[in-house]
Amino acid sequence: MTMTSMIICGVDEAGRGPLAGAVYAAAVILDPARPINGLADSKTLSEKKREMLSEAIKQNALAWAIAFADVEEIDSINILQASLLAMRRAVEALKVEPQRVLVDGLHCPKIGYPTEAIVKGDSKVPAIAAASILAKTARDEEMRQLDILYPQYAFARHKGYPTAEHMQLLVQHGVSPVHRRSYAPVRKLLG
Repeated sequence: MTMTSMIICGVDEAGRGPLAGAVYAAAVILDPARPINGLADSKTLSEKKREMLSEAIKQNALAWAIAFADVEEIDSINILQASLLAMRRAVEALKVEPQRVLVDGLHCPKIGYPTEAIVKGDSKVPAIAAASILAKTARDEEMRQLDILYPQYAFARHKGYPTAEHMQLLVQHGVSPVHRRSYAPVRKLLG
């Protein structure tokens, strides 16, 4: 069987660096008969372009799924393990079974399919780029929801990343229930 006729699933995560919110992962199996133009590493795309591509992926992919690991899971098993857990959940939620799973980065989740980790995969493999876009747009949406619940932290602006503004608001308002307590800047504030 050639790589082109093989059912390839791309997997990526979003949100390993932030101090707050869940870590998200997506799994995407693209349809070779319905190519999507403009797929690229989500970090290189504008928010508007990501949103447009996210819709195109959901409409044209053979299968896609988004999953996450929450703050409690991140704090109890560490961010790498939580990212892999979210990835496994995304792959297991697919409606089409992949024959091969390509994962962005250095580590593969433990799943029952042949899996390969590809460094900078989101810029090399279209299915991984698609997964990076879905994971990022889903996580950004969660941060906008958390911004409504906790407006004092400005989550919609910095998406939970440790920006100067976020650090200042964290010191000012203390640690929220959605902050990752295992992360050094948060742990330090908790004393």
